[in-house]
Amino acid sequence: MTIRIATFNTENLFRRPKVFRLPDDKERREILDDYAELVSLLEKKTYDDVTKVRIAELLKKHRVHDSRKDRPFFINETRGKDTLFDTTGSGDNIKFTIVAKGRRAWTGWVELVRDDLDWEVVYNTGRVIAEIDADILLTVEVEDRTTLRRFNEQVLGADLNKTPYPYDMVIDGNDPRGIDVGILSRHPITSMRSHVFDADPDRPGKHLFSRDCPEYEIQIGGPPLWLLGNHLKSQSDDNPELRIAQARRVASIYQAALERSPHVIVAGDLNDEPSSEAIRALLGTGLRDVMSHPGYRGTPGTHGTGKTESQKLDYLMLPPPLWDQVQHVEVERRGVWAPSTIKSFDSVTSKWNRASDHAAVYVDLDL
Repeated sequence: MTIRIATFNTENLFRRPKVFRLPDDKERREILDDYAELVSLLEKKTYDDVTKVRIAELLKKHRVHDSRKDRPFFINETRGKDTLFDTTGSGDNIKFTIVAKGRRAWTGWVELVRDDLDWEVVYNTGRVIAEIDADILLTVEVEDRTTLRRFNEQVLGADLNKTPYPYDMVIDGNDPRGIDVGILSRHPITSMRSHVFDADPDRPGKHLFSRDCPEYEIQIGGPPLWLLGNHLKSQSDDNPELRIAQARRVASIYQAALERSPHVIVAGDLNDEPSSEAIRALLGTGLRDVMSHPGYRGTPGTHGTGKTESQKLDYLMLPPPLWDQVQHVEVERRGVWAPSTIKSFDSVTSKWNRASDHAAVYVDLDL
């Protein structure tokens, strides 16, 4: 029996935080840094004067109080409960006063403003998935399970005339932006294990995984297949130590899973190139990247143009028992917009309607 397994960073299915769509990298990074700082400050048990001043600065800078403005995030508070802040004045003269004394003094959270993706983007994302036609697909950056199910039934099924996957699952991870790791499968998903609570050994009180490393057990006849889905820490945060720590933990999870089955696959957006310390931590366990298989003849990268190894971020890694079962390896790039190097789908006409800036990787295994 031949089974096709794939991984694809979909960059969300229907809705995406507006900040991710900003064309200016510096502006996008500044907003995300401010967002992360604000989240961290608001989690403090007690808000001292310095903390209150900084919270107020961030709230004013990003116009969080005014839904009529193009704000990137806002404070979502429960009505009828104590509030975080009061305002006086208006326009540029508005003043924020932090009235809450600490985290337990108010009920609410910071939430990124989301935009509905254009239909062309949604359609092109579905087109990539339909063309791959994988039996088991790891979906990186999906909003939640309800969204994945709707996409499965309404886009893949109704609009692209594909048979919807009978099994779909997403375990919500640690990322407050709502970009999780899910799965679509034609084979039964018989159990799941989450690692959202794994502690970061270098940051007391913090979780290790930016999202999660969900383990999905899939019944394929004979020994089950365990798919370990990942979306490691982004390179944009300039924190390779955290990504390395995550990769090392994935390596240990993989080795433990081998005690349950010889069919364990590590997959996803690992956010680093093959020569990096993070990827070496995984390859050092005996795992092998399918794009290093002699049957693969394409270019080495999976992100952007994919022309160089430094652009390789997405991986399907196989254990030694599965290496000899590889029948075919391919990278589906036609959902990416890179007109100088890639012949995209005819429906992909710009970076604004591309399916993703990641290609999808798949492998056919004789199981």
